[in-house]
Amino acid sequence: MIPRSNQSLRLLILGGTADANRLAAAVAAEPRIAAVLSLAGRTEAPKLPPIPSRVGGFGGVAGLVDYLRAERIDRVVDATHPFAAQMSRNAVDACAAAGVPLLALERVPWTAQSGDRWTEVDDLPAAAGALGDAPRRVFLGIGRQNLDLFAAQQHHFYLVRLVDPPRGPLPLPNVEVIIARGPFDRASDRALLAAHRIEIVVAKNAGGEAAVAKIEAARDLGLPVVMVRRPAIPPRRTVGSVAEVMHWLAHDSTPTDRGV
Repeated sequence: MIPRSNQSLRLLILGGTADANRLAAAVAAEPRIAAVLSLAGRTEAPKLPPIPSRVGGFGGVAGLVDYLRAERIDRVVDATHPFAAQMSRNAVDACAAAGVPLLALERVPWTAQSGDRWTEVDDLPAAAGALGDAPRRVFLGIGRQNLDLFAAQQHHFYLVRLVDPPRGPLPLPNVEVIIARGPFDRASDRALLAAHRIEIVVAKNAGGEAAVAKIEAARDLGLPVVMVRRPAIPPRRTVGSVAEVMHWLAHDSTPTDRGV
């Protein structure tokens, strides 16, 4: 729970990204802001910020509305991963229903540069299909979610990088797992792809700096990349930096009197 104070702006940060952690550190230094960071719980040992946090879902739109009202939340910042589309959609609907202003801290998507060999697709099933029929050595840079979508493509070798060790067998018969936590650097990722003789990279267009190294490494090595476009999110106000979020909070910081 957020410590109660009549003078504090009560802020909910929907997190799970390095951007959310940077925002949490910034609001921790502001005595007029009482914030809590909400994490989905997909990472077993997340880096916790210097503010109160909670882990787990809210129970859909209705559950989030109940939370906003019970905690008397004045503002919500959606700093979730660009592919956490359901949470972002729920935030749009719940904030509208509860009358709570919402701001999204959204990374700028990556764009293809000179030397890139991208095939852009709309979703992960399309990415699996884009690998083709000939056996290939694939760097699957999509995290641990949705690996089962590639199980039908068993003729490929997959190199998968995860934050946490898998608790059971992965749904890929020909797979090697590397446990590592970003941010990653270009030279190390270039060496990783070369050492495993990777022929193609699959990535989600997360944007930002923490995960771009694999895209830069693929460019350096002349490797093709299957790039998954971001899912659609309903219209909402967005900014691209923590500084812009802090400006929004500072210039619209009167707590809303909605009762308990």
